[in-house]
Amino acid sequence: MLFCPAPVLAFQSHTGPEGLYVHQMAHLFFAFAMGLLIYWLRKRKLVVARGWRYIQYAALFFIIWNVDAFAGHWLEELSGLIEVQRIGLMRIDVSTPPGYGWIAPLYYLTKLDHLLCVPALFFLYAGLRQLLNAPEPSVGKEPA
Repeated sequence: MLFCPAPVLAFQSHTGPEGLYVHQMAHLFFAFAMGLLIYWLRKRKLVVARGWRYIQYAALFFIIWNVDAFAGHWLEELSGLIEVQRIGLMRIDVSTPPGYGWIAPLYYLTKLDHLLCVPALFFLYAGLRQLLNAPEPSVGKEPA
């Protein structure tokens, strides 16, 4: 396994349409949930604390990542506008119909979704760490 690794793809491909549809709905639901989280963090004014502000940034990156992954899945499997062929270990060929050549670079950019997911995870980690290390609020305690 160490010397003959299997290819690792940026995002998951699906064979049956049912799996892809459920996966696409999950991307939309996750993006909606992150938008709702941002709404409540701002409404309750929690983003004044650094930890919650970092979590808000994580949610924003997760929204952008989900939109990117949704678009990439759609282009690759549902649009019918591109055909992807692996032509080597580190090379693919992206074919588009005449007049749609601009879609190939767009598709390639959607494959770089880790550039959005990694910062999201970093901000989530930083926010949770900040909240863990934050001093406990003294609610209902008499001052010493």
